[in-house]
Amino acid sequence: MKGIFSFFVLCTVFPSQSKVFTRCELVKELQKQGFPENQLKDWVCLVEAESSRRTDAVGGPDDDGSYDYGLFQINDRYWCNSGDKPGKECHVRCADLLSDDISAASNCTKKIYNIQGFSAWVGWVNECNKKKLQDLSDCIL
Repeated sequence: MKGIFSFFVLCTVFPSQSKVFTRCELVKELQKQGFPENQLKDWVCLVEAESSRRTDAVGGPDDDGSYDYGLFQINDRYWCNSGDKPGKECHVRCADLLSDDISAASNCTKKIYNIQGFSAWVGWVNECNKKKLQDLSDCIL
């Protein structure tokens, strides 16, 4: 119940027009953002596991009291600042990660990946790692 209450509070604090990508829209957007084609299956699986392809997803609080933001569920403990000014490792406001323009979220995600790999995301570890991933051949340009 606490998580549901927090979700509704955050939706009020961070109102946004939500985009829910179809799988193929997501593939095309990830390509546009420069994600490597040989990793697209992993990124799509990660996004589906973390946010159900929703740009306005906010998760938490986690055990440490932190929250996860946007399509890639980027955590505010290290990566984004939940205040009014950009900050932390990605030099971005968490609210900016809830935008339908996923450029800021993509840039931060690539930084996280370059430091920690896919294992930074619990959704990827639990739902994607060492599993047969969705065929995306109908979506790839």
